[in-house]
Amino acid sequence: MNKKKKILQSAKKAFLKELGSIRSLTSIFNEKFYKAVDIIHKSKGRIIVTGIGKSAHIGNKISATLTSTGTPSYFIHATEASHGDLGSIQKNDCVIAISNSGETSELKNIIHFTKRFNINLISISSNSKSTLYKNSTVGILYKKPVEACPMNLAPTSSTTMTLIIGDCIAIALLELKGFKSTNFKNIHPGGNLGKDLKYVSEIMHIKKSLPIVKDSEYMSKALLTMTSKSFGCAGVIDNKNKIIGIITDGDLRRKINSKFLNKKASEIMTKNPTVIDEKMLVGEALNIMNKKKITSLFICKKGKPIGIVHIHDLLRLTS
Repeated sequence: MNKKKKILQSAKKAFLKELGSIRSLTSIFNEKFYKAVDIIHKSKGRIIVTGIGKSAHIGNKISATLTSTGTPSYFIHATEASHGDLGSIQKNDCVIAISNSGETSELKNIIHFTKRFNINLISISSNSKSTLYKNSTVGILYKKPVEACPMNLAPTSSTTMTLIIGDCIAIALLELKGFKSTNFKNIHPGGNLGKDLKYVSEIMHIKKSLPIVKDSEYMSKALLTMTSKSFGCAGVIDNKNKIIGIITDGDLRRKINSKFLNKKASEIMTKNPTVIDEKMLVGEALNIMNKKKITSLFICKKGKPIGIVHIHDLLRLTS
């Protein structure tokens, strides 16, 4: 077997093993999963995630995801917990302990600590007979997987499963809390995510830049507006300055004829165009454009156009 074929076969085999393990996770969505999420949701303190080895790395990520989705959390390494970090765990906190075997010796001091001070302990493991599972307030139990490692030793499938369980907990909590995209904006001000969470009002073209025509205007004049504003469209307003339609390049191609220039904008426009609110986020606006296959959106306030964004504005910001 040549080198290329061997590498690809090995990678595909690992993928299929992990995929099979992921599919088995449907069994975790039961009463115990519900109770675990409910305990976390009702917790008045912070959520402490702990583990050791590869589980520690996964725990760190789970803790970060919880915090970024509205559930304050931090990670404590199980070894460091035995050397003073137990002192950072408070009575109203809740501990999530991760261990595939449930017999990780470094977790024993955390287990004893939670028992002594009546602190909720949620376990994520694959061993119902383990010390961790038996001493948990609630245990989320997944089917012990075959690791993607050909020797069934290196944590691969098991860590993937644990990561997914953590994500499922975080998203369930996000929805329970009614966490919105605007909340994301407040705690993700930097990076591409921060850009994606800008309001359209922060980037929209306004006032004289707007391609606006009256419904009674003839197309000979409306075309000049469309050309000079360079958005490939024009919003059509009524006598109350409310937007009632839009004329796009597509409308021109579909309806052009020898009498076209003498027709009024109201005869050519597409009625009831998609418009958005100034408080909509850039990411949401881009999603609307992609779904509806349009390149521009008017931003309206009480039905009156106050701005416009082009898909290029959004792509430049989010790229």
